[in-house]
Amino acid sequence: MIRSELVTIVAETNPHLTMRDVERIVATVFEEISNALAEGRRVELRGFGAFSTRGRDARTGRNPRTGNAVAVEAKRVPYFKPGKELRERLNVA
Repeated sequence: MIRSELVTIVAETNPHLTMRDVERIVATVFEEISNALAEGRRVELRGFGAFSTRGRDARTGRNPRTGNAVAVEAKRVPYFKPGKELRERLNVA
């Protein structure tokens, strides 16, 4: 699903909201999640999952084209842990 599909679905299920309002709501939710992660905070959506960041240490990588060693700096990467309800919905037999 892409953002525009999400906006369309939310607009269809909430006919009292205009398309512009729904677009603003969806953009605000994504922006707030991004801002929280950038500040090092965790975002938990009950029943769906939790977004957090994890650190990756500096390492020596390889350029796949040339095979030369390349220094890769330490960095933080986003991480998502699905909630119990989401895992159960995905694993229904």
